[in-house]
Amino acid sequence: MTMCRVLNVARAGFYAWLHDPASARDKDSQRLLTLIRDSYSLSGGVYGYRRVHGDLNEIGEICGKNRVGRIMQLNRIKAVRGYKAPRRIAGRPLVVAPNRVQRQFTVVRANHRYYLYPHLAGLAVSGGGYRSLRP
Repeated sequence: MTMCRVLNVARAGFYAWLHDPASARDKDSQRLLTLIRDSYSLSGGVYGYRRVHGDLNEIGEICGKNRVGRIMQLNRIKAVRGYKAPRRIAGRPLVVAPNRVQRQFTVVRANHRYYLYPHLAGLAVSGGGYRSLRP
């Protein structure tokens, strides 16, 4: 067996692998996969690895959540992400406030500031300039 010598593998180990290529962990992962698929299908395809792990713990199956997540990821089993619908208040019509300003703005002179609170030199409203909101 030249290949065994080159790869530095014992012949007995090679023949054991050849006749039974699946390891005990692989067999256990396949068994877990069937349990994961059952839990996932019973949830309606909504559960992620955390909830599936919780279901497996409830039935007495001891395994880590990272292992469940890895098995689900390798087999492309994903949780359905829920999104909240926009909140709608039924029965109340939308009320638009009356337009009291009517877009009637008269300017006394160009680039002049009008202070909302003149005694505090607060918010300034003007016709332009980069300092229009500063006192």
